Amino acid sequence: MGASTHFFSVFFPSALALTLTLLLPLQASDQSGFISLDCGSPEDTMYTEITNNISYVSDAPFVKSGVSESIGSRMGADNAPFPRQMRSLRSFPQGIRNCYNVSIVNGSKYLIRASFLYENYDGLDMLPAFDIYIGNSLWERVNFTDTHLEPSIELIHITSSNEVHMCLINIGNGVPIISSLEFRPLLNTTYQTVSRSLSLQSRFDFGLSDKEEYRYPYDVYDRIWSTVNYYGQEPVTASATTGAVEENNYKVPSIVMKTASTVKDISLNTKNSSEYYVFMHFSEVVELQPNQSRVFNITHNENFFYGPLIPSYLSTLTVSNKDPLNASNLHLFSFISTNNATLPPIINAFEVYYVKDIIELETNQGDVNAITKIKSTYGIKRDWQGDPCVPMKYPWSGLNCSNATAPRIIYLYVQVFYEANILKGWITLIHEKMQNLVYRNLSASGLTGEISSYISNLTMLRTLDLSHNELTGELPEFLTNFPNLRVLILTGNKLTGSVPEVLMQRAEAKSLTLSVGENPDLCTSLKCDNKKNKYLVLIILSTIIAVLLPILMVTLVLYKRRKQREHLKRSIQERLLKSKNQQVHYSEILVITDNLKTSIGEGGFGKVYLGVLSDKIQVAVKLLSASSRQGTKEFKAEAEILTIVHHRNLVSLIGYCDEAENKALIYEFMANGNLRKHLSDSSTTVLSWKQRLQIALDAAQGLEYLHNCCKPPILHRDMKTSNILLNEKMQAKISDFGLSRIFANENDTHLATRPAGTFGYVDPTKKSDVYSFGIVLFELITGKPVIIKSGTGNEIHIVDWAKPLIVEGNSQSIVDQRLEGCIEICSATKFMELALCCTLSTSAQRPDISDVVKQLIKCQEMAQNRTTSHGPPINHNFSYTSIGSDSILSPR
Repeated sequence: MGASTHFFSVFFPSALALTLTLLLPLQASDQSGFISLDCGSPEDTMYTEITNNISYVSDAPFVKSGVSESIGSRMGADNAPFPRQMRSLRSFPQGIRNCYNVSIVNGSKYLIRASFLYENYDGLDMLPAFDIYIGNSLWERVNFTDTHLEPSIELIHITSSNEVHMCLINIGNGVPIISSLEFRPLLNTTYQTVSRSLSLQSRFDFGLSDKEEYRYPYDVYDRIWSTVNYYGQEPVTASATTGAVEENNYKVPSIVMKTASTVKDISLNTKNSSEYYVFMHFSEVVELQPNQSRVFNITHNENFFYGPLIPSYLSTLTVSNKDPLNASNLHLFSFISTNNATLPPIINAFEVYYVKDIIELETNQGDVNAITKIKSTYGIKRDWQGDPCVPMKYPWSGLNCSNATAPRIIYLYVQVFYEANILKGWITLIHEKMQNLVYRNLSASGLTGEISSYISNLTMLRTLDLSHNELTGELPEFLTNFPNLRVLILTGNKLTGSVPEVLMQRAEAKSLTLSVGENPDLCTSLKCDNKKNKYLVLIILSTIIAVLLPILMVTLVLYKRRKQREHLKRSIQERLLKSKNQQVHYSEILVITDNLKTSIGEGGFGKVYLGVLSDKIQVAVKLLSASSRQGTKEFKAEAEILTIVHHRNLVSLIGYCDEAENKALIYEFMANGNLRKHLSDSSTTVLSWKQRLQIALDAAQGLEYLHNCCKPPILHRDMKTSNILLNEKMQAKISDFGLSRIFANENDTHLATRPAGTFGYVDPTKKSDVYSFGIVLFELITGKPVIIKSGTGNEIHIVDWAKPLIVEGNSQSIVDQRLEGCIEICSATKFMELALCCTLSTSAQRPDISDVVKQLIKCQEMAQNRTTSHGPPINHNFSYTSIGSDSILSPR
C-alpha cells in the first residue's frame, strides 16, 4: 500500500488501540471527564437525559450573569420535542461580554460543543446573531436562520491552561443566548494538527441506518454522527455478523462503521476561507470471497491523495491529510477503483473540519489577583467575569490592557459603565474606530472606604480614575510608586490629609495630570504641615504683633482716606447696579481699578483691568484703545443697548465711560477667565467631558438669545473661545458680543470676511456666527487652537485638519488626549457631527443656532443617561430675564 506520507496520515488498529478500546468505553460509561451544562436551568439542577443517558448539571456555578429562560413556557414542557437540556436557555441582555469559566485538565485535547435553540422564547420573533470567543480568539459567529433550528458548534482544542474562558459577545444584532455547553476529553493522538484547533463543518455516517443520528453512549467521545444520503451513493448490504468493528484511536462507533455506501465522488463546499482537514473512516462490511477484491485510490481535485486503499473486514482505517488543504471554494474527493478490483469503493464515515487558530492568552496573574481583590473590596458586580483582559477586544468595563502575551492592566476606571448604541451610516465608522480609545466612564459607582491597597499591585497602570465616589481617608503613598502613571483623577470624594509631595511635583512638571478637586478636606499645597510647634506659633504671633504696632498708626491715618474711597465706590455701585444711569466718569474708573493697578488681560479692543466696587464686588474694566473708538454719539447709543441685554449666558455690561479721550466698558467679573486658557496645553487643569458639554450648551444658549430673542437681532461677529468666559462655578458666558460692529478694528485679522474654509472667521451673518461656533466645538473636543502649527512650521486651520480625519473614520486621533478614558462614545460622536454641520462651506446648509442648542442638549442627555447623578437634574427649561416693556430688545 503506497501513500504520500507528507500529505496524509493513516491510523491502523493495534494492540494499544485494542487495549484502549476495552478501557475507554468503561471510562466513558461513567462519563469520566465529561462536563455537561444545562444552560439556564435552576442552580441545583442535576439529572440524566433519557435520550442519551448523559448526566447534566446547571451552568449557574460557571457564569455570573445572564437570565434563565425556558422554551417550555411557550410550548409546554412535557410536549417539547427537544431533549431536556435544550428546553431551557440562558440569555444575556446586559453588557457586551458575558463569560463562562470552566475548569479542565491543562494540555488535554477536548471536543467543546455549544448548542443554541431560540424557539421564540421571548415572543419577539427576532432571530439573534452574536459572537463566541475562546480565550482571545473568535470561535464562531452564531447566526440563526430559523426560529426552530437547533444550531450547534464544535471545536477540537488542546488547552494551554487549567481553565477555559468562553465569552458570548453582543454585536448589536439581538440578545446572545446559549442552551447547552459540553466538554468531552479526547485522546491527544487523534485529530492531530500542528498546534491548531479544528472547528467542525460536518460529520457523516454513510449507509443504511435506523436513526437520524448517533452519539453517546454509542460514541464514547459523544460525537454526533448524522446519517446522510449522498447523491450517487448506494448502501452496501453488510454480511450478517454480530461481532464489533475493531477500533483505532478515533473510536468511531461500531454501529457507524458497520454501515457503508459505495461512492464515486464527495464534493465539499467550504463556507469560509479557512484551511481544512478531512478524516475518512473505512471498514469492509462484506465478507469477501476469494475471487472478490475492493481496491481503490483517492484523489483530491484530481491530484493524488491516498492509495491504494484496501478496507479490512470489520476493522477501522482512518485516512486524513497531514497538511491542511488550502482554502478553496470547492474540494472534490474522487474514489477510483484499480484495474484489478471487482467491487466499487466504499466509505463508512466522513468528517470535515476547518482550522481555527485559538490563542488562549491570560492576564498577568499578579494583575488578576489585584483586580479580583479590588472587585471584592468594593463589591463591583458589573460584567467583571472571566479573564480581565481577554478577549483583548472586549476587556472588563473600565479596563484597558497592554498588547502582550500576558496582558497587563494599564487603565482602571472604577465607575459604572453602559454600552453605547452603534450608530448608523458613516457614524458607525467613528464608533468602531473610537471604541478602543474611549472607555465609557460616565458616572460614580458609590465606592466607600479608603483607597484599596490592592491597587498598588497593578504596577503597569497609566490611568487611575476613582472620581465621584464616597472614598475617605488620606491618599496612600503607593500612588507615588506607579512608574507609568500619567493620569490620576480623584475628584469628588471625601479624602482628607494632603496630596503627597511627589504627586504635586509631578503635576507641576506636567508629567502627571492630577485632578483632586471637590475634596473639601484635602490639602493640595506643597506646604500642608498643620502640626506646627506651639512655641513656634507663639514666637511668630509675637513677631507679627511687634511689626503691626508701628504700622497701626499709619493704618489709622489711612483709614479715613480709605473710607472716603469706599463711599465713592458705593455711590458708583448704586449708580451702576440700581439705576438706569449706567455712565461713569474716567476718574471713577481710576477709583474702582485702583489707578489701573491690576491688568487681567488684553483683547482686540484694549486692555482689561480688575475693578472692585464696595462690598468687594469685582468687575472687569475694558479700556478701549484708540484704534477701537468711534464717535461719542454712536458709542453711547450702542453701549446703552448692550447694557440692557441680559441673559444668564451673556457677560453683563453694567456700565460704560464715554469721554473724549477715554472710553471704557464695565463688565461683570468672570473668575475663571476664558475658555481658550483652559483648553491650552499650558493649563494645569483639565476640563472633563461633562464640563465641556455644559460649556458648549451655555455658549450656544447665549448666542441663541442674541440671534433669536433680541429685536433687532444682535450678531456676535467675533465668536471664539477667548470670548467665552467662565465664572467661579464654571458657567460659561459670552463676552464682547456686538463689539466688532461697535468698535471695528482694521487690525483684527480674526474677523476677516473671507469665504468659509480659509483661515480665520467669516462674513458677519447669523450663519457666520454658527460657523464660528462650530470652530469652538472643534476646539472643545480636540483641545487645539484654531490655527494648528505642525512640527515643520506649516499652519493649518482646525476645520481643514479635523474634517478629513473624521470622514476617514480616524476620529480618535482628533480627540483631546487629556480626555483619554474620560469621554462617552455616543455624545462625542454626535458632538463631532454637530461641529461638522456648523462648519459646512455653504451658509444655507448650516443649522440655526436654536437647532444647535437642541442637539447639544441631546448630547448632554446621552452622557447623563449613562450617569448615576448625586445632584439635582440639570433643568434645560430656562427662561429669559425680563428687561422691561420699554426695551427695544425683548424675548420671542
